[in-house]
Amino acid sequence: MPLHSLLGPDRIALLDGPLDRDQVLDAAARLMAGGAPALEASIAGALHQRERLGSTAIGHGVAIPHGRCSTTTKARAAFLRLRQPVDFQAGDGQPVDLVFAMAVPEHFTQQHLQLLSELAEYFAVPGNRDALRAAPGPDALRSLLLRDEAA
Repeated sequence: MPLHSLLGPDRIALLDGPLDRDQVLDAAARLMAGGAPALEASIAGALHQRERLGSTAIGHGVAIPHGRCSTTTKARAAFLRLRQPVDFQAGDGQPVDLVFAMAVPEHFTQQHLQLLSELAEYFAVPGNRDALRAAPGPDALRSLLLRDEAA
């Protein structure tokens, strides 16, 4: 599943203020919902429910919160870079400053797992994480996240 279809320019944000994990999940849901309050509530609920099962932090300051959402018919994603890292209860103990959130329809089982795997591979590369942390703004962040698709 191509990231460019999930991650529009309006779904990337740089967050400045001190936040907690729940506020980050809510911000991601807001971006993915695109101004639809009922969809935002549904996505936020799915993200919070999944996070209660166990942390979606994968280490090195990265989290990939995700959830299945019965109110969406297409997969959606958002990327947030946090100025002040947040405790996501990561296994390596590092706070999170890079968040790639995803909401998928209930039936997207295989696509969901494939995308999670691809994201984990991308974020496992130190140079990718460093470039995202150094990017000047949302356009540069999106370009970096979509770079492999352009090749």
